[in-house]
Amino acid sequence: MTGRRTALTAGAAGLSVLAWVAWLAWDREYQFDPETSTTSGPYETWQVVGCLLTLLAAAVLAGWVQRPLVAALAVTVPFTLCWTVDAALQDETGLFLVGALLIAVGLFLGSLLVAVGVGRATGRSRLDA
Repeated sequence: MTGRRTALTAGAAGLSVLAWVAWLAWDREYQFDPETSTTSGPYETWQVVGCLLTLLAAAVLAGWVQRPLVAALAVTVPFTLCWTVDAALQDETGLFLVGALLIAVGLFLGSLLVAVGVGRATGRSRLDA
């Protein structure tokens, strides 16, 4: 069973990387709204929603086979690493570090919550189970 758990945890981590690559990594363009004279982006709403749903699936999978803390790390670390490296290569201000911290904390807490919920739903409600 340990080999299967390890493989499924690695699959969840891979799904986390896939969330970055499939939904966000390829978009670098900002959008300008001439009516409001505002710039937004580079991501569109549909990309972020798709990314979040993919990360949710990764958190459910990881939470199904691992303890919540391990599950949260398996989802958070790969995605945050991908985002941070890409942002560091593009950012000249150093502000990417703020974004990286926000992503890491938010994704960790969200993944932890999902993993705890999955654990409870499957009968493994303890944080160390």
